[in-house]
Amino acid sequence: MTTVLTWQQLRDLKLSELDDAGDSWSAVSRRADAARTRVEAEMAGALSKTQEGESARSAVRRLKRLERNFHYVQTECGLVRSMVNGLSQELSAPRRHLLEALDDAMELSYTVNADGSIAYPAGGESPMTGAKNPGGTAVGNDGMLAPSNKGLYPPSGDGLYQPGLGPGTPRLLNPNPHQAKAQGIADRIAHALREAREIDDRYSQAIRKLKAAPGLDVDTKTWTDAAADAAAARKAASSYLFDDIPHDKTPSERKAWWENLTKQQRDEYLAVYPDEIGNLDGIPSEVRDEANRENLQLLIGKLEGQDDEKSRTQLAGLKEIDQQIRSKSQPPMFLLGIGDEGNGRAIVSFGNPDTSRNVSAYVPGLGTALDRDFAKNDLKRARDTAIGAQGYDTSSASIVWLGYDAPQLPDKENPLGNVAVMGSERAEKGAPAYNSFMNGLGATNSNEDPHLTAIGHSYGSRTVGAATQEPGGIPGADDIILLGSPGVGVDHAESLGVGKDHVFVGAAENDPVSHLPSKTEAAVGALGFFSGGPAGSYVLADLADQDDDDLWFGKDPASEAFGARRFAVDDGPRPIIDGQGPTPAHSNYFNPEKDQVSADNVAKVTSGNSGEIKVERYR
Repeated sequence: MTTVLTWQQLRDLKLSELDDAGDSWSAVSRRADAARTRVEAEMAGALSKTQEGESARSAVRRLKRLERNFHYVQTECGLVRSMVNGLSQELSAPRRHLLEALDDAMELSYTVNADGSIAYPAGGESPMTGAKNPGGTAVGNDGMLAPSNKGLYPPSGDGLYQPGLGPGTPRLLNPNPHQAKAQGIADRIAHALREAREIDDRYSQAIRKLKAAPGLDVDTKTWTDAAADAAAARKAASSYLFDDIPHDKTPSERKAWWENLTKQQRDEYLAVYPDEIGNLDGIPSEVRDEANRENLQLLIGKLEGQDDEKSRTQLAGLKEIDQQIRSKSQPPMFLLGIGDEGNGRAIVSFGNPDTSRNVSAYVPGLGTALDRDFAKNDLKRARDTAIGAQGYDTSSASIVWLGYDAPQLPDKENPLGNVAVMGSERAEKGAPAYNSFMNGLGATNSNEDPHLTAIGHSYGSRTVGAATQEPGGIPGADDIILLGSPGVGVDHAESLGVGKDHVFVGAAENDPVSHLPSKTEAAVGALGFFSGGPAGSYVLADLADQDDDDLWFGKDPASEAFGARRFAVDDGPRPIIDGQGPTPAHSNYFNPEKDQVSADNVAKVTSGNSGEIKVERYR
């Protein structure tokens, strides 16, 4: 049977006891986190490095299970802590309102009845009869108590109309001066109680859902339940925590907001809203990493419970990212963003972008989505860039930024098949998000003047180009690198906002994406094909566009007319005929095993050593 909160219980409630309970759950969560870290780093890690054989591997597996258990305990206890703290915080307002109403009733010598109604004394005389107006009882009128008219109106004929206002003019008189005051106090008590009951019910429902499954195995199903628990906690605490998150502030203001929170407040946000904190530009990278690692497990649990193709695809990508994080490869990984909206979101840094002097942020292009290919290939490109840059300056970090929905092609085996439908909409929509992220890098970086490089590959170069055309350009960008670009939306390097000598281009001769025809050539060429076959297509396209510098999205960045600094790259395999697919050269720019010259040039620019690049003549 559900117990209904009474005004007496609300009056006697000791919020400090709720706060103490929240602190106790917080202590358990912190101890579980410390134990998890110790098991992972000092026990399992040390054992796997120093011992071999099946017994050692079996011990490591058991320790890994223990580490997962501690992680789950940390997460669930953190949610309980936040629920208890949230309940205390939200109940403080209606309790204060109740106490104020009770104080006013006491001062006026009114009696507060058990049901919250107010008894008030007799007072004053009837203006028509001279009789003493009776006392009565006022009740709250907002639905908390049964309505009553006792004491609200005078007896019949006792002052219902006031004379002298003209014929037929009714005027309801107040027969007792206490009645209106009593009614107001009764309404305030009823309102405070109704508000407190709503809060209590909301948190009670959320807390009742926080149940751990029996057994010692923390598997994917367990994290699916944890994801549901977190969703319930977010719903309950929406007004308590969510409304204070500075979504509409600048990254610098968000950084200041986070720094001004108490340790307890930070812990609550990380427990209830890891998705919000982990994806908020301006929050320190180590904090974002912590939040996103937590949210990564919750997302895996959430998507495991779904059976559509999008969920399965994103789940494979999330699991691959999780595996790489657990492998503790070097440079260290920082998970700066993760999410399942759209085609998926993932922002991963190799090296700490807050302490590194040189930071680059690479935007992938056409066909990129949160899937296993992205987690394996695009993350490797960022890692290779970080390793290369650190060879020139150890204070370097490299990021892959999938913070937008890149255009997708139905046939990933034929990336050029649908190029005619590719427009700039996705790039222009992604540009503000990229600029916000770059602004956040500048806000959290501890160096006085960090060196920031924006990198766009394939369609990602069009996104970077769009970002440069936003008001103020790309925040903090010192250099821009364009790789395998079909054009960036402007015709001159100097229009990108960093100076043409700070715009660098890599374009492989066998990369067909960097040779895409202009839209005029494509349209007329198609007309020529249907009218005269391949020969007609070539002739009409050539006649239609006499400027060989034009590509799909404007001037060829590798051309002299564009005016950037073109650096040397390997020609790469030829499409189809070299047996590696339609666009093998398009994917080699970052890869030191397949194109050492290009990877080295990228490393030199991102490390602040662009004067050492190996140049290439213009097209």
